[in-house]
Amino acid sequence: MSTKDFVEKDYYKVLGVPKDATEAEIKKAYRKLAREFHPDANKGDAKAEERFKEISEANDVLGDPKRRKEYDEARALFGNGGFRPGPGAGGPGNFNFDLGDLFGGAQGGGGAGAGGFGGGLGDVFGGLFNRGAGTRAQPRRGQDIESEVTLSFTEAVEGATVPLRMSSQAPCKACSGTGDKNGTPRVCPTCVGTGQVSRGGGGGFSLTDPCVDCRGRGLIAQNPCDTCKGSGRARSARTMQVRIPAGVSDGQRIRLRGKGAPGETGGPAGDLYVVVHVDPHPVFGRKDDNLTVTVPVTLPEAALGGEIKVPTLGGPPVTLKLPAGTPNGRTMRARGKGAVRKDGTRGDLLVTVEVTVPKDLSDEAREALESYREATAGEDPRAELFQSAKGA
Repeated sequence: MSTKDFVEKDYYKVLGVPKDATEAEIKKAYRKLAREFHPDANKGDAKAEERFKEISEANDVLGDPKRRKEYDEARALFGNGGFRPGPGAGGPGNFNFDLGDLFGGAQGGGGAGAGGFGGGLGDVFGGLFNRGAGTRAQPRRGQDIESEVTLSFTEAVEGATVPLRMSSQAPCKACSGTGDKNGTPRVCPTCVGTGQVSRGGGGGFSLTDPCVDCRGRGLIAQNPCDTCKGSGRARSARTMQVRIPAGVSDGQRIRLRGKGAPGETGGPAGDLYVVVHVDPHPVFGRKDDNLTVTVPVTLPEAALGGEIKVPTLGGPPVTLKLPAGTPNGRTMRARGKGAVRKDGTRGDLLVTVEVTVPKDLSDEAREALESYREATAGEDPRAELFQSAKGA
């Protein structure tokens, strides 16, 4: 989307809505018009296709609150008979007067982009103002960084603060990020300091790409810095203490805003993405916000019932009541003994019973089991199994 489009096109008129239309009204108008002029419903109709493109372009701008604000600011400044491109102007920089001369001295050097105007307007017309502002470059956001960290099972459940050593591109200290030995780079003549060049994308659209001559910086070093070779950026290593929230799971990717590489010429820092790996625990497992544990019980405990003690992660054991006749594999719940949730509460501890069979029996124990087998000789635990198999 070119600056000229913002100045000359009335997107409100394209969608047929007033300038104070709500987001819902804009969406409703767009959907109605899109259905009417969609190419699938107007095959071979070039006018309908062009109208559909205009509608989509208008919705892309007015349907996005940030872009709509930029558009309104641009129209207020340039679109009402104030400043217009001169005859034959085709884009930024082809005005018949220098905006830098008009606004450069009035801003007192304050701010980036468009100086005293809003950030949105600065994004749209940053290149125009920078053209007459000497070697002042547009702010550039720092790069995003991705790192990895390995936590113990307990750290993942409870949360932990861990040191991360990161390497990223940062403004070169030798030249203060200018790329020039003397700190006086010149404005790139190809992009006129914007860091971007426009090219036709077809269908009335204009596409922008980073300028290859200045690598998107808008500036070219006259005497390239020996350290960064004129790029203005150098490799920087730093160690940061990062707080990993409680309840993270293995493989989770955490985003930390503004903790990535530093920006350039006052631009914001990028984001840090941390991929978490969790070591397994010898006793406990994890199922969403719940912890799991398998507890062995004896045959008499399962048959007769009783109380059993169960370990918890990092806390004292809990006592659970085992009902008489508890089958192998039954799961019981210890509430509030699981992993920490996002709201600060805890999940549960799921306790699965595993009935153990003794390998070595004393004479007394063997006699007791023999007596038990004789007492239950008439019972066949597999009778129902065979009956079901025969019925199937």
